[in-house]
Amino acid sequence: MAASTLSLLPIPTKTASSLLQPSNPRAVRLSSSLLAGSISLASASLLPRPSVRSAAVVSSLPTAKPERASAEKMPKWSLMAIKAFGMAELEARKLKYPKTGTEALLMGILVEGTNEASKFLRAIGITLFKVREESVKLLGKSDLFFFSPEHPPLTDSAQRALDWAVDEKLKSGEDGEITTAHMLLGIWSEKESAGYKILASLGFDDQKASELTKSANKDVVMNSR
Repeated sequence: MAASTLSLLPIPTKTASSLLQPSNPRAVRLSSSLLAGSISLASASLLPRPSVRSAAVVSSLPTAKPERASAEKMPKWSLMAIKAFGMAELEARKLKYPKTGTEALLMGILVEGTNEASKFLRAIGITLFKVREESVKLLGKSDLFFFSPEHPPLTDSAQRALDWAVDEKLKSGEDGEITTAHMLLGIWSEKESAGYKILASLGFDDQKASELTKSANKDVVMNSR
């Protein structure tokens, strides 16, 4: 009863106003802002963080004939060629293709952009945009809802193109790395491949291939005229 009686007692007006009107509004605003900040931080900590996936680093390109030479004598792929291969896989995924074909290797060379083979191609009017366009014309568009694997496996013709590049480097007997020029010539060696057909449709021919061969082992700006 005492508790009920006390709860019914009127609160003096002065006391009520002091409860409703804080003596230091600035302190209340600061407290409110800090409270809001702590709430937002707590909420953010509860949200799932997006997973960050690091790109795979490749030190060499796949080969179907690892026994062709000892590890000591096997020439290494140039850094630009390795980057071009990585870009080729990415281009295959962009187009939603299930595998990395010779057309994707060709696009990878052009996407990397700083290598001598790409400079040679651009000098004769073969650009990334044109190769992409010809690829879609030749191979069509993939299913909109198809998701290409992270590392689309090589087609048989693309694997043979890379193996050709390694074999030609070994046959030359010259020191140095396997370059994007070797890769491009390997694509050209696959007469039935999409990459060969695209190159031919854009004006690349055996004469251009011969010009490229002369400078395949040299890290210099090539003259395509």
